Amino acid sequence: MSDDRTTVGEMLAATVPMARTLDLRFLETTSERAVVSLPDQSDYHNHVGGPHAGAMFTLGESASGAIVLAAFGEQLARAVPLAVRAEIAYRKLAMGPVTATATLGRPPAEVVAELDEGRRPEFPVSIEIRREDGAVTGEMTVVWTLRPGG
Repeated sequence: MSDDRTTVGEMLAATVPMARTLDLRFLETTSERAVVSLPDQSDYHNHVGGPHAGAMFTLGESASGAIVLAAFGEQLARAVPLAVRAEIAYRKLAMGPVTATATLGRPPAEVVAELDEGRRPEFPVSIEIRREDGAVTGEMTVVWTLRPGG
């Protein structure tokens, strides 16, 4: 898959309606990192006026999905990417727009080699969620798999 952010963002928006619902913005999507922002929207605020925990989780999970599509898009004909498990830690109060940056925890070639061997590889994606002032408001890990059989 190309590293064109619009292509990956459009693919995610088309296949994952929640990304459209929250008006997520795909700022960068390469196999090295994905950056996705959540605009400040009162409809998705929590009781203290910041983004709801569920919206922040969706932002982080969407960033992880974007990097998975960018890194493994060429494998979609033979494998389905699926989130296996996720963990999130809310570190600081998030107010205003927030941005999630996702990075792969394993080299893509290593993951594809396992797939080539007929195995079902698992790999972590780490995500940091930041406010506009740069403070880390959340840290998240999503473990993904490529399930053979497209």
